[in-house]
Amino acid sequence: MNTILLQPTDVLFFRDGRPMGGSLAGHGAAWPMPNVINAAFHAALHRAFVDEPHIGSTHAPARRENGQRVYAAKGECDRRFVDVWSVGPFPVDKDGHWFFPRPADAQENGTVRVTLKPFRNDSTRDRSSLPAPLHYAVANTAPPDKEAKGEPWLNREAWLMYLNPPSRSSSTPARYLKDSDIFDHEHQIGIQIDPTTQTAGQGDAAGKIYSAHYLRLRDGFRLGTAAGDGANADSRVFDELFTEEQRIVVGGQQRVCTVEHGGEELPLPTGTRSFAKDSVTGKCLVKWALLTPAIWPEIPAERDGHPILDRDGKPIIAHHGGWLPNWVDLEGNVRLRDIGQPRPGGMQRKVWRDLLQKRPEIQARLVAALIPKPLTVTGWALNLQAGGAEPGAKSTHLAVPAGAVYYFETDSPEQAANLAATLNWHGDESTPAAIKNRRSALLGEKGFGLGVCGVWSEGSAP
Repeated sequence: MNTILLQPTDVLFFRDGRPMGGSLAGHGAAWPMPNVINAAFHAALHRAFVDEPHIGSTHAPARRENGQRVYAAKGECDRRFVDVWSVGPFPVDKDGHWFFPRPADAQENGTVRVTLKPFRNDSTRDRSSLPAPLHYAVANTAPPDKEAKGEPWLNREAWLMYLNPPSRSSSTPARYLKDSDIFDHEHQIGIQIDPTTQTAGQGDAAGKIYSAHYLRLRDGFRLGTAAGDGANADSRVFDELFTEEQRIVVGGQQRVCTVEHGGEELPLPTGTRSFAKDSVTGKCLVKWALLTPAIWPEIPAERDGHPILDRDGKPIIAHHGGWLPNWVDLEGNVRLRDIGQPRPGGMQRKVWRDLLQKRPEIQARLVAALIPKPLTVTGWALNLQAGGAEPGAKSTHLAVPAGAVYYFETDSPEQAANLAATLNWHGDESTPAAIKNRRSALLGEKGFGLGVCGVWSEGSAP
């Protein structure tokens, strides 16, 4: 695993989907989304290997003619680096400590004490506006307070304390940072550049200026990421990419970051893997907290008045997506399967999927959820590959933000452990060497849908 640290040489610009021009300032000072970093890696790989079209291609990378190995021409490789994946970015301080978004149910400064808990009451569903399939409302167990919520960034040790209270002990102290501790916002005025002539004051850009907000990292902080290429594991394309030119363009306006190798271990917090039955209900209580955003799109059952069929010819069941994971049905049942052993090396993906369909489903039910406001994920597609569509805006998605928490019930410790093994980003490994699970229906390869599991308990009034 390649852990990569990005050090900006100037301010960074990460524009969202809001208009920019006239009195509308460019909102580019938000913390970057995972797809932005992934796009930067893709662009860098295409620039670096423009004269080597066989690298990173899954479409006829090479063939033999008269006993000689012949590489495909540029036009034949219309999809390159499709197996490139990335994770992050996360803030990393000068001492190499990584920080992650705070879970939504621990909203108290300077601690990871859980302050929001599900209130187990069978009549809650009938007396509230909870959407199906939720049964329990998540409410505050602390006295009312007008103070600001907890610091939005926690280090790995704080996350481990949150997931494993109160037995967790370590020599590394828990740390909690505000946004202002990591980065600042800067406002600047610029002169619009004509895209045709690349000059200011001419053409359509004559006399036009704009204002924008930029992100500036505090001294000592960097963007922590990890990346790899599943199709070219032996070629180590990222090592080759940064061998000579240790810099990369990140975000908008051609902003540059220098690159530093951060080691082969991804310091993400690891989730709980063993669970005991609750003494009151006899259920095993599992909660899943997101470390990165996740996208679950709407799945229609019909198109043009005709039912949509899956690969087995069965009608697809409609799902509204949004805040509800696509692998949880509308009645709250988890539809993930007990994977058991991971896919053996060399086994075709279709064969593995067919075997997976024969595995039993995990017996678990979603009963509560705590979801902050959604994030907008959008972008612009150049569509440069042969036969591709015209350039244009990508589809806009609403993502569940990092820190969201989902609460599940299972009937046995074995089912709880199976659920955690399919939801934890590291599976059931205690010393993970790779990312096993990305539970976002879309953009999982770009770092969406990573989460960790812990134990939850019933709340009580303060």
